[in-house]
Amino acid sequence: MRPATATTIDYAAYWERAWPWPVYLAKRVRTHMPLWQGIYRTAVPPADAVAAAQTLGNAWRLLVLSEDWCGDAANSLPVLARFAEAVGWPLRVLARDEVPELMDRHLTNGARSIPIVLLLDEVFRLRGRWGPRPAELQAWVQAQRADGRSIAELYPRIRAWYARDRGHSVVGEVLAVALQAAEDTRRNAQ
Repeated sequence: MRPATATTIDYAAYWERAWPWPVYLAKRVRTHMPLWQGIYRTAVPPADAVAAAQTLGNAWRLLVLSEDWCGDAANSLPVLARFAEAVGWPLRVLARDEVPELMDRHLTNGARSIPIVLLLDEVFRLRGRWGPRPAELQAWVQAQRADGRSIAELYPRIRAWYARDRGHSVVGEVLAVALQAAEDTRRNAQ
């Protein structure tokens, strides 16, 4: 694999290294396993989001930077995996700590926040990015952290937010990234 440089990242090579979702869930997730499995088992992506994504075809791939200990990942990725399955988009996962050179190219406010979803096209070009949390929740967490609260202190309310939302915000926001990428492709082809 070529190393990441200022201008080049070989996303195809990272894709080949990444675990397909079922393998990741079965063999890599250890921390919070019941939460990961429970959300995956019960997740139902919004029908309107599935229908909208299906109009885009199967040219998209979702490459996710994550770790099994991350509560945001445990609450987001299982629903996103169900959505990807429903629309025929392959989803693969890389452990953030095993690819620091890639993670450092996709920081959030200078931090290695996860999960990060990278939207790749059919030739593995980066077309969009999402993460680490739905925008509404991220804004609330940032405000609480600015007031000095720790993530551990906030986690029960974060988990409650995810439970109420049922992954709809994650799916909607990732879909919005894909719709924008498709629109950019269409506009550039004209």
